[in-house]
Amino acid sequence: MMSSVARIPAKARLDNSHYEERCQLAAAFRWTAELNMHEGVANHFSLAVSDDGSQFLVNPCGRHFSRIKASDLILLDANDPTTMDQPNAPDPTAWAIHGAIHRNAPHARCVLHVHSKYALALACLKDPSMPPIDQNTMRFYNRISYDMGFDGMGLGDEAERLSRCLGRNKVMVMGNHGVLTAAPTVAEAFDVLYYFERAAETLITAYATGRELNIASNEVAEKTARQWEEYPSDMETAHLNEIRAILDRKQPDYAE
Repeated sequence: MMSSVARIPAKARLDNSHYEERCQLAAAFRWTAELNMHEGVANHFSLAVSDDGSQFLVNPCGRHFSRIKASDLILLDANDPTTMDQPNAPDPTAWAIHGAIHRNAPHARCVLHVHSKYALALACLKDPSMPPIDQNTMRFYNRISYDMGFDGMGLGDEAERLSRCLGRNKVMVMGNHGVLTAAPTVAEAFDVLYYFERAAETLITAYATGRELNIASNEVAEKTARQWEEYPSDMETAHLNEIRAILDRKQPDYAE
């Protein structure tokens, strides 16, 4: 298969730093919009591009996910206190939440935050836990961080608390707020986000029937979660590559 970089003329690649990373993240924005998991011009995705995680790409303030291009992404430094004083300052909540996570948890290279329909509905429940009722919900068994201390829109101390709450998990349910996924790559973070939303949809739909849930045993749920973790890792990459192949045909400007 021809690589994504090879599809773009060399001159275009030289115009942007971290070009391949920009294309991956731009594709995640576009596909999130296709899946209707975005919210107006809110929500943010970021990707660390420095070894210590302090320098990261993030979407510009006020740009719709469906219009994000690789070249639109802005490069920030989590340790730069003057960021919000600059002409291309990001959305304040993006700077606060993503800056804190990239500063405090450099293992979270890619951080995706949305208020998607079913994950948000789950986050609004008094008990937002995800019982293991199918193989998608079992993927996240005992592997979700929960922040139940919502205290505003993710600024200041709220952002620092969120970065601590995440820990080493790849999913954080943000009570009264939404969901956040974090992983070493865009492919993995997006794959986790996609399947978490699917899992939340199944759970909320099952709750809506009013009938008793058929909850798997702890042993089966943990076994299934481990099988997910041991599944061929290239499936996440294949997922993103297929998304990019579709975008190459329908929305090729994402890579500009």
